[in-house]
Amino acid sequence: MRVGLAQPVLDVDPRRAADAASARIGRLLYSRLVELDAEYRPRPAAADWRQLDALHWRFTLRAPRPRFADGAPLTAADVAATYGAVLDAGAASPLRGELGSLAAVAAVDDGTVDFTLSAADALFPARLTQGIVPARCGSPAPAGGRPCHYDGSGPFELKSLAADRVVLLRRRDGLRVEFLLVPDPTTRVLKLLRGELDLLQNDLPPELVAYLSHRSAVSVLRAPGTGYHYLGFNLADPVTGDVRLRRAVAHGIDRAALIRYLLGGAARPAGSVLPPGHYAAAELPAYRHDPELARRLLAEAGMEHPSLTYKTSTDPLRLRIATAIQAQLAAVGIRVRVQSTEWGSFFDAIRGGRFQMYSLAWVGVTQPDVLRQVFHSASVPPAGANRGRFADPAVDALLDAAAGAEPARQTALYQAAQRRIHAQLPYVPLWYEDNVAAVRAGVRGYALRPDGAWDALDHTDPPDDRHPH
Repeated sequence: MRVGLAQPVLDVDPRRAADAASARIGRLLYSRLVELDAEYRPRPAAADWRQLDALHWRFTLRAPRPRFADGAPLTAADVAATYGAVLDAGAASPLRGELGSLAAVAAVDDGTVDFTLSAADALFPARLTQGIVPARCGSPAPAGGRPCHYDGSGPFELKSLAADRVVLLRRRDGLRVEFLLVPDPTTRVLKLLRGELDLLQNDLPPELVAYLSHRSAVSVLRAPGTGYHYLGFNLADPVTGDVRLRRAVAHGIDRAALIRYLLGGAARPAGSVLPPGHYAAAELPAYRHDPELARRLLAEAGMEHPSLTYKTSTDPLRLRIATAIQAQLAAVGIRVRVQSTEWGSFFDAIRGGRFQMYSLAWVGVTQPDVLRQVFHSASVPPAGANRGRFADPAVDALLDAAAGAEPARQTALYQAAQRRIHAQLPYVPLWYEDNVAAVRAGVRGYALRPDGAWDALDHTDPPDDRHPH
């Protein structure tokens, strides 16, 4: 099977993967201790667990244990080494913030791992959804040796990895799955129709989805998504650091029009970064489209025709959205220069804080502690994903209190933090886009997940003219 990608795969190592494509492929390659059910609550995957006391959790590997691609079974030492690498301050893992108050991890015996916390965390098991790599991945591969990321224990084995082509082998039957980088959506669609690709998922403009819906050689699948699309700001910048400017942007954008005309109605207006239906998501008031209010806010800030640089990728749909937002903001007196670069350079600039305003999406969000990772003042990269340098003592206090609270109190604190963040607008929420997949005739068993993951490839059969090899 061949899957078309809009963005390159940067790093599939689950200790470092920070972009959506890499994280989704990593889910196919590596086993996890814990999975989350439809309500975002933890359930056992490779391990069961029990709480020894307020600061200690013990995980026991389940039988039969997953085996790495080299045949070795997954052990407690592998778990300890994986999480130890994320905890290592010198490694600067972007996933460190997701582990909350985890202070230490140790293998008790071959099948038992103890996790020690620095503060109580009733929801701790739900944090352990990261893929497990072999313990030897803590050291560089020997000269001429096999890179450790080729030895996962998930349903697929990595055969080759390059920016424009990733090849996996389904371990149970040898099905070869190739992920091919094709940045231009029209080219991806043509390759699908010619049989050069078998599956496209998301990153397609509505007119191409509508076109594919009328082609007998293709089936189009749709499902509500949880990917949170937003505008982010650099709060260290003298212009975008003014909350009145950010509120003017929020009121200057007509989300309904963008969803209707650019996304073909395939999205829902967004509020919180937490996905719709999440138990900790707060009800947040919408920033309605109000050009006159936007102009008043600019006048209050003493900003006459402020200028902003808006960074985005070269993906045609994202560029089209940026251009539409540019026009809407021009109507309220905000001059916007759109700067588009290829994905790697764009994402590197965002991670490095080299921007005024940008658009991106959070995908796969499951735990409310993402709020700490993204908005706590201590989470500025490399310690977390507070790329806009947002700092608010009230938000910090709410998130610190939530970390050790009991579940009911914790939910109330996270909701209060969301309301405070929404008022300060380090992000202007845009929408939750639907997931859309186009599959070539003959592909059987593929299903969309709300988070857009490709897990269903483990149960998908290729067209009849493709066979495992």
